[in-house]
Amino acid sequence: MGYNVGLLGLGTVGTGTAKIILDAVGRHPLLETVSISRVGVRNLDKARDVKFADGVLTDDLDAIVADPSIDIVVELIGGVDTALKYILAAIAHGKHVVTANKAVISRHGDEIFDAANAKGVYVMLEAAVAGGIPVLAPLKQALGVNRINRITGIINGTTNYILTRMKDEGADFAAVLADAQHLGYAEADPTADVDGLDAADKIAILASLAFGGRIQLDDVSCEGIRKISAADIAYAKNLGFTIRLLAIACGHRPDSGAMPDEIELRVHPTLLPAHHPLATVEGVNNAVLVEADPLGEVMLYGPGAGEGATASAVVSDIVSIVAALGTETAQQASADNPLLRWDRDSYIRVAPMADLVSRFYVRILTQDRPSVIGHIGMTFGQHGISLESVVQIDVHDRGAEIVAITHEVREGEFRKALDELLTLDEVSDVPSVLHVW
Repeated sequence: MGYNVGLLGLGTVGTGTAKIILDAVGRHPLLETVSISRVGVRNLDKARDVKFADGVLTDDLDAIVADPSIDIVVELIGGVDTALKYILAAIAHGKHVVTANKAVISRHGDEIFDAANAKGVYVMLEAAVAGGIPVLAPLKQALGVNRINRITGIINGTTNYILTRMKDEGADFAAVLADAQHLGYAEADPTADVDGLDAADKIAILASLAFGGRIQLDDVSCEGIRKISAADIAYAKNLGFTIRLLAIACGHRPDSGAMPDEIELRVHPTLLPAHHPLATVEGVNNAVLVEADPLGEVMLYGPGAGEGATASAVVSDIVSIVAALGTETAQQASADNPLLRWDRDSYIRVAPMADLVSRFYVRILTQDRPSVIGHIGMTFGQHGISLESVVQIDVHDRGAEIVAITHEVREGEFRKALDELLTLDEVSDVPSVLHVW
């Protein structure tokens, strides 16, 4: 039996997807049952890196999602509103959907999956998180027999590239960002990447899958890397750390056998010890570290973006759907394979950041006075915060620069101490505060 695919979008990922499907020899044998029936593009006259038969290319995307001969619609046009329109239209016409669009899933996943479950079709999104690294399928299948305790990811290649360059070259954020944009590693508008919004979309998807509930995107605490300076990178290195933008989902279980009653869900720069598995992930690569019971730790690592990597994940989803539909049971059940469906009924409670227990790195600009370190320590102590280390790093025309790392403390208490610290006469500014693993 053959299966027809309608492809929406022929950009970088769409082109890579088409190349794999059109060159199926030596790949999974099920791929030879898949044909690209129609490809929707904005501009029919644009030069393409891949050739199709006459009549395959069209600028009528509505006709593709309504075409009764098409079994699977692959949405690769990006954005939110237009993508949502075509995904829902495809579902309404009984099409299975594959997408690489983390933004539309993190914002409208409830609507999309409710519609898909009601219609009896699959929506697959492996390519939406960590590019070509298989993450969602392992969480659903091989890792699904474990209790997931924590997921920690470097899941944005742009920010990891910038932080790696800053570490290697001693450069400041703005200079590396400008070069990354020139080289094509960062968008002209880098907001989604450098402010952590892209990583927040992805960790929301991972948390929903790992902890069995729906996530409201607004519940993800999100902090980007704009405030990271070359000084912070250098100080972290001297203290035995490296700085990475981490996306973290951690379950709080009332007992060892229960589902989490609430989770931590956050994106922020973090000082990682040099020996931590994620500390060695550099450049545009991504990695996801899963901590599970009884498995322990397992890390999935590889390219997080790019034509080949993301297209690989898209086509793997197509093959998964074909494999499910190729059995008599699956056909009768109308897309009811529990390893592919996404059933989430209730929302997961997300713990407020004020309740988070963490260590912190803080860089403080002060007057160069003999009493300043004592006053800083006393202020922290009044809030029950003990300091693991305090070092006066530098003295310059603005005064002294002091770097401190705390022991574990509730974030709410730490933020109160910082507010009080800023009232001290000796303290000029607190330019940097970072979490410490």
